[in-house]
Amino acid sequence: MIKLICSDIDGTLLNAKRELSKKTIFEITKLKDKLPIVLISSRMPSAMNHLQKQLKITNNPIVAYNGGLIMVNNKIRQSTTIPFEVVDKIMDLNQNHLHLSLYNTNDWFAPHLDHWTERETNNTKVNPTIKSNNEVLEAWQTNQTGAHKIMCMGKAELITKFYNLMSENFSDDIHLYRSKDTYIEIAPKQISKRSAIEFLLETEFGLNMSEVMSFGDNFNDIEMLKASGLGVAVGNAKEEVKLIADKTIENAKEDGVANFLNAYFKKG
Repeated sequence: MIKLICSDIDGTLLNAKRELSKKTIFEITKLKDKLPIVLISSRMPSAMNHLQKQLKITNNPIVAYNGGLIMVNNKIRQSTTIPFEVVDKIMDLNQNHLHLSLYNTNDWFAPHLDHWTERETNNTKVNPTIKSNNEVLEAWQTNQTGAHKIMCMGKAELITKFYNLMSENFSDDIHLYRSKDTYIEIAPKQISKRSAIEFLLETEFGLNMSEVMSFGDNFNDIEMLKASGLGVAVGNAKEEVKLIADKTIENAKEDGVANFLNAYFKKG
């Protein structure tokens, strides 16, 4: 029996306008008093809060940065960052001047107000602080502050080279997610969406993974879907994600999650 729903956001829950459709809002708000619904994403918390409000689930935890930051009632319950010294070395290896955005909790530092920054602002509805990578590192150095996420953006061929460079140098320290051919999302090695759910199951809900229904579309969702009692891939998911999912539903742009929830709980 499903007692907890966990859903990725981008590519899974949002429509073509990167918004929650009326149907999605209706179906989730219909369920919110029956079981907890947790948003779990690579986004920063402030890029998730407005979606929580629309769905009327602000009393539920959120999992940001692919599991790097877990918040309950706006309080940090678990925080895992890429160590400062690793962040520093990654910056040094950026010889092609790719766009590297640095994130910690609700701070987003973008090096320039360029089209990559504008795209992320449009996608997440959050505005960054414009500050060079060196300036951020100088500010972080005293307390050895780490990054919850590094977002690397640039031309596909340069991104591929940088991805390979990161893999060669930091395989024991970081997770690398190629969310698009022009993007790399860099996260701490020891966390995942699955590990975040397991933490919440133990500390908040007293449930087992077999009682979790999860939705996703990308490589960073695979562990979560495989471990869940019911792992569901949207129709637009990567083929590798569909292969491990228990079920594949309609595309995110066609309200796949909303339609599935309606049918599943009506049946139940």
